[in-house]
Amino acid sequence: MSSTELPGAEAAAAALAPTVSAVRVAEGERLRSVALPGLTLNVRSRPAERAGLPPALFVHGLGGSSQNWSALMPFLADVVDSDAVDLPGFGDSPPPDDGDYSITGHARAVIRLLDAGERGPVHLFGNSLGGAVATRVAAVRPDLVRTLTLISPALPEWRVQRPAVPTGLLAVPGVAALFARLTKGWTAEQRTRGVMALCYGDPDRVSEEAFRHAVAEMERRLELPYFWDAMTRSARGIVDAYTLGGQHGLWRQAERVLAPTQLVYGGRDQLVSYRMARRASAAFRDARLLTLPDAGHVAMMEYPETIAQAFRELLDDCGGS
Repeated sequence: MSSTELPGAEAAAAALAPTVSAVRVAEGERLRSVALPGLTLNVRSRPAERAGLPPALFVHGLGGSSQNWSALMPFLADVVDSDAVDLPGFGDSPPPDDGDYSITGHARAVIRLLDAGERGPVHLFGNSLGGAVATRVAAVRPDLVRTLTLISPALPEWRVQRPAVPTGLLAVPGVAALFARLTKGWTAEQRTRGVMALCYGDPDRVSEEAFRHAVAEMERRLELPYFWDAMTRSARGIVDAYTLGGQHGLWRQAERVLAPTQLVYGGRDQLVSYRMARRASAAFRDARLLTLPDAGHVAMMEYPETIAQAFRELLDDCGGS
């Protein structure tokens, strides 16, 4: 049991959790459950190759999980000690007791995880929704973040790309339930192919083995009674964050980030516009930009070696730690 777990909390969570298929664990990875008051988080770890390396934390996007980082973490095992978290309601983490799926709610969960484990400051990575969450964490708790790596971060856009509109519509009351009814007959394979067509620059790059694992994970997620609720509320959280102004606005918070920042944008990203790279580079005060013309929305899954090399260069710029 983790030192951050409360006595009896794990058993109580297990009693309430639905019976679903087991989460896949890649070779070299370990899973642990961290119980906090009102919140239980699943954490996927890939230990560093040697003791004493700095910690890193990876935060996935909407509809994703800690498995989204399994391709990248092995390439970083010689420089960081890696943890990837399942945000509340995603992966193998149950919904939060308070039902808060806002950007702030997810950021609070990440902060509580870091505070409880005393792992900060960390090298913080975020993709899409996780990029917005990581930006907020870095802005409000600079003591927890050594460096920030954002891959297609979900920062507000005035002109949203057309393929991203259905995701935004999930935030509208009733739309998720309607979509669930309309797609009731879709197989997990059909759903997975649709997600890959939307998120990958070139879905043909996905190996047969990776596709089978993705289909299995899709089947597992659809067994969860709270799957659509977590998706809907988190999508609503993104929309709300896009419309929030003042000091709590995400662009204003990006300007407050002190940590050296690596930005990654894909030229074939259908969800976060490639044109946002220039604005992000200007907003983050200590930013480096990597653009990948052939990448989609999940560059860490498509080009993990390239992302790892960019992070190594960021480390070199920061003195190697």
